[in-house]
Amino acid sequence: MKTFSLKQLGLAGTLIFTAAFTTLTNNLSAQTTFQSSAVEIRLTGTSTLHDWEMKAAQGTSEASFVVDASGKITSITKLNFSLPATSLKSDSKAMDKNTYKALNTKNHPNISFVLTSATIVEKGGNTYQLNCMGKLDIAGTIKETELLAVGKYNPADKSFTVSGIKKMKMTDYNVKPPTVMLGAIKTGNDIAISYNLKFTR
Repeated sequence: MKTFSLKQLGLAGTLIFTAAFTTLTNNLSAQTTFQSSAVEIRLTGTSTLHDWEMKAAQGTSEASFVVDASGKITSITKLNFSLPATSLKSDSKAMDKNTYKALNTKNHPNISFVLTSATIVEKGGNTYQLNCMGKLDIAGTIKETELLAVGKYNPADKSFTVSGIKKMKMTDYNVKPPTVMLGAIKTGNDIAISYNLKFTR
């Protein structure tokens, strides 16, 4: 079988070859945009009195995944998330008020994350390990942060669920741990943010 180089094919041949290769590549994989249809955020920590938690079911998120012809996700090209800080609620209104004050929600109403790079590894059974680097903005302080998560793709409704947990210190983002009852109850510096996001096309 005789083969030809692009130089031998000439300009017209090169253009035809490039177009055919591009078409084939697009058929093999396609970038698909997903939006969050369900959000579950849980913030937990400690205090001098007892452990505490705040929950939120609001927020918006958008992601772009590259899905190949077999329905497998091969990469992530976009992932952003924004949560109204005041949507976080605990069992104590005093705790909520002091938390919003510590987060300076009047000037920085949202907690957000914008992806800068990501790797994805298939684990089998439509499950994936995600390693995401991005800019996390809390109370106006923005830092490059790593988020590790597990992704689950559901071919039936073509949805993608991402869940994980991020541990950090409040002071990493210049947030002073809030207090209650004039400082009688003090929260600890260490917190954990658990998240569960469901994306649909």
